[in-house]
Amino acid sequence: MSKVKIGLVQMSCTADKLNNLQKAIEKVKEAAAKGAQIICLQELFTSLYFCDIEDYEHFKLAETIPGPSTDALCAVAKEHQVVIIASLFEKRTQGIYHNTTAVIDADGSYLGKYRKMHIPDDPAFYEKFYFTPGDLGYKVFKTKYASLGVLICWDQWYPEAARITALMGAEILFYPTAIGWATSQDEATNTEQYNAWQTIQRSHAVANGVHVVSVNRVGFEQNNLMKFWGGSFVANPFGTLLYKASHDKEETEVIEIDTTKTDYYRTHWPFLRDRRIDSYQPITKRFIDED
Repeated sequence: MSKVKIGLVQMSCTADKLNNLQKAIEKVKEAAAKGAQIICLQELFTSLYFCDIEDYEHFKLAETIPGPSTDALCAVAKEHQVVIIASLFEKRTQGIYHNTTAVIDADGSYLGKYRKMHIPDDPAFYEKFYFTPGDLGYKVFKTKYASLGVLICWDQWYPEAARITALMGAEILFYPTAIGWATSQDEATNTEQYNAWQTIQRSHAVANGVHVVSVNRVGFEQNNLMKFWGGSFVANPFGTLLYKASHDKEETEVIEIDTTKTDYYRTHWPFLRDRRIDSYQPITKRFIDED
């Protein structure tokens, strides 16, 4: 299919895991009713963003994948014939946990998972305490409506991840996200941070000639010390914004994209043709010292 309707679910969360899951399901149904064919939920949508502190109790939020949440979402996907991209806290085995996104096809079948590769460790984002880095590599999922690549939040800052996923055949790059502003920050800092976040992802669209869909959460969390900035968006293969959500409201939006635009932009701006792959060996080094 060349024209595909993309559903974005930008929502706030509470401490009640089952309530968050049910809320997400209702919003998936809302997006489906608006004609969405592929629906993306935000990062770790079944809970508050718990990585603000290092607390062993939070490991109890994790679940197997496939598991209870994917089972519920598979039923919804089948009923409404939609693809669902669902970011979850995965318990792989005792003592090994991942930040993982499951992809469910429109017939309700579980297609597989992507485990977040780049794990941050910043104030109020202590993900290295919880998540083992992904070991499945980059993934492309061939769904009923499109071949899609999924990367997760901190992955979005790395052009290598976007490039590899695009080279594997992804027609659309999806980024489930949880990122926000410290409420102590000034507006200029907030604006600079959001613009950088959006710009780096739009650059992935341009460099690879694919649509990019980024879905963030909203709401105040961490005892009101963090405001998740929303701003979910869709960019076309030349980085043009087709949609941008607000910074403070829950929104369920459906945007139609045309994946044939990839061929148009890659033909007129042939970045992939002109790549010098023979010269890129240094990219595998941490840093290149002069000596």
